[in-house]
Amino acid sequence: MSNTGPHSASERRVAARTVVVWDALHDTLEEGPLDVLDIGGGTGVSAVRIAELGHRVCVVDPSPDALAALGRRAQESGVADRITIEQGDLSDLPGLVEPASIDLVLCHGVLEVVEDPAAALATITGVLRPGGRLSLLVAQRHAAVIARAMAGHFAQARSLLDDPGAPAGARAGHRFTREEVTALLAASGLELTGIHGVRVFADLVPGSLLDLEPGASQALVELEQAVAARPEYHPLATQLHLLARR
Repeated sequence: MSNTGPHSASERRVAARTVVVWDALHDTLEEGPLDVLDIGGGTGVSAVRIAELGHRVCVVDPSPDALAALGRRAQESGVADRITIEQGDLSDLPGLVEPASIDLVLCHGVLEVVEDPAAALATITGVLRPGGRLSLLVAQRHAAVIARAMAGHFAQARSLLDDPGAPAGARAGHRFTREEVTALLAASGLELTGIHGVRVFADLVPGSLLDLEPGASQALVELEQAVAARPEYHPLATQLHLLARR
């Protein structure tokens, strides 16, 4: 049977990988309308979803191809009037976004690839209004060590143990422990208001299992939700999602 429909294993896996982040953002997105900045927003999956809730979204991304796809997605979804597109990266924010003008910043999967995470967070803090919030999604180092070891890449796993910027796969990038990323937020003057483990189990479950067991996908989503706020599971999470307030 084909898995290209709306209930394919890949779509069920995406739901399990993203549900915790959207749950965490729910109360914030119930407010509004908000001025939202999506750094590295790419083709606009998050931006369009947020714009559909009535918020104004500015997407900053360095890829012209991704931004073109975002423009098409926004038009097709009827929210192009609520989405602003800017080509650039995090370091360009001071020239693209007014200081203290943003209610919510999404920085998902970006802090890993900047040269100086502390400076990047300081830049983000500068565009937030007083009381504005940051949604930060980062790669978690303990899980990266486990994933490399399970794939047989023992030297890479060993390097990652003590070096948050060690290569782990196709590209190098920072990977953070809970303690490291919370310290970075505190140093930037941001108050941590929530932290959740993301993809604790979702990356480990074979897609074939989600196909064979009709109720497995929903059970996986519920399991991810159940463990997300439990700190003992955070070292197993592929990512950490942190909410902070200026």
